Amino acid sequence: MFNFEFMQNAYLAATVIAILCGIIGVFVIARNMSFLTHTLSEIGFAGASFGVFMSWPPLNGMLLFTTVSSIIVGQLSVKPARRENVISAISALFIGLGILFLSLSNKNASYATNILFGSVIGISRADVWQISLLSIVVLAVIFVIFRYLKFDSFDPVGAQVKGVNKQILSIVFLILLAFSVSVAAQIVGSLLIFILLTIPAAVAKYFARTVGGMMLLAVIIALIGVWLGLYLSYVTNLPVSFFIATIEALFYFGALLTQGSQKSV
Repeated sequence: MFNFEFMQNAYLAATVIAILCGIIGVFVIARNMSFLTHTLSEIGFAGASFGVFMSWPPLNGMLLFTTVSSIIVGQLSVKPARRENVISAISALFIGLGILFLSLSNKNASYATNILFGSVIGISRADVWQISLLSIVVLAVIFVIFRYLKFDSFDPVGAQVKGVNKQILSIVFLILLAFSVSVAAQIVGSLLIFILLTIPAAVAKYFARTVGGMMLLAVIIALIGVWLGLYLSYVTNLPVSFFIATIEALFYFGALLTQGSQKSV
């Protein structure tokens, strides 16, 4: 399997993506941004389609659209009462734009499928380097703001009392999330990004007692999902996103059953 360069590239990219998603996913769950992550995945589809229309690499289009849109969505949906309505409207708009750009670019249905659900074969060594560089940038920024981000995510009231600049911190985190969405889409596709950004961290929340423990467990769960998913995709010739989604979902349902059985004892 590793004799093929495309599988080497896929495993390298998937490993970097799993580490990134496991770490930032902890803050996505803590800040209740799972729904926003789903919206960014649809915006990412429109961005990738725009990139194709402009003859850019799809990743560049995704970075442009998700970065700008994440800030806009974050500002529009400050009030919880209107958050879901705003996100739903923006999701519908960008799905329509994605279909429009694909139609104007005259690409076939298989190209759209690759954008929506990912493609192992399409990852080149240059893509691996680009994904790695973007991931390092995101992780480096998280390291710099970790203390304040952890405080604001897990104790927002205390952070506000202590004078943490929540608005700037929120904007920075949304940009980091936009980068993560664009990077993760290279493996699981734009519509299934939220799988890696939410489920591993959601599972880790049930078992870990510290933020560091949650990150470590979330990364391990994400790595198992992408590594096993890539292997199963290789031997069965079925979409890798299907296997990753199934494996991560099994982890989550297993965590729910475990928690349920512990409470009943």
